[in-house]
Amino acid sequence: MIDIQYSSEVRAAKAAGTAIVALESTIITHGMPFPQNVEVAAQVEQDIRDAGATPATIAVIKGVLHVGLEADQLQALGQAKNVAKVSRADMPVCIAMGQTGATTVAATMIAADLAGIAVFATGGIGGVHKGAETSFDISADLLELTQTPVTVVAAGAKAILDIPKTLEILETQGVPVISYGQDSFPAFWSAQSDLMAPLCLNSAADIARAQDTRRAMGLPGGQLIANPIPLDAEIPAADLAPVIAQAQSEADAKGVSGKAVTPFLLQRIFELTEGRSLTANIALVRNNARLAAEIAKELVALNS
Repeated sequence: MIDIQYSSEVRAAKAAGTAIVALESTIITHGMPFPQNVEVAAQVEQDIRDAGATPATIAVIKGVLHVGLEADQLQALGQAKNVAKVSRADMPVCIAMGQTGATTVAATMIAADLAGIAVFATGGIGGVHKGAETSFDISADLLELTQTPVTVVAAGAKAILDIPKTLEILETQGVPVISYGQDSFPAFWSAQSDLMAPLCLNSAADIARAQDTRRAMGLPGGQLIANPIPLDAEIPAADLAPVIAQAQSEADAKGVSGKAVTPFLLQRIFELTEGRSLTANIALVRNNARLAAEIAKELVALNS
């Protein structure tokens, strides 16, 4: 079994059997500049504490898998340069070579499962990129949901993606896609989309029971909980559509491809919305963290 370094806070929560919520670290290293990245990460962690659970930010630091970061480690990661962005394929190499890497959704799910953490809060999952019928550009996040038993709370899939195809792959692979509190599948920066969610549940307790029942049935994989961004923080889909189209057109014209597509699009959307997209992103991550904490507490109650 791989060595895992727990923060003092996570170690205490595990010993006490209390609720823990996993958090990814790419938002720190690849999401925004220092010191805003550290400030936002610390705020999201505090949101989870305020909701009665323990945050466990996950990262690989010099070849060691850390589940939970101390304050000084969070600061150092926020200022680190040339941090790898690791997923299922490259996470073991990063650890074996003693490197530092920030975890994507897929890698965070893997680490959470290794650590016995059943709930993970993120912003939005990756999915099927537009034009995937020729590029085959599909995020590893989707297949991770088919095999790793972690409930992932997100504000849907990132709006730059081909969301209908993303939902189709999740359906084909038997991943429960559960919209929280509404029938519409949320579209990341926008609370509503024109797509209906396959499933809808209205409480953290119901979501926890669904996860517990899935485990009891021996079904592999996790759940995707699509939690809509608060209405006072959203950017309406009609406002975003031409912005996303422009950003995608620019990416195509510049020949941007592969792993460079998502950061390019997010940066251009940030610029074209004059920062509104980042403000919305922070709001939805915090909202997801609070819901994840409630689900984690309900799971503890079910199994105590």
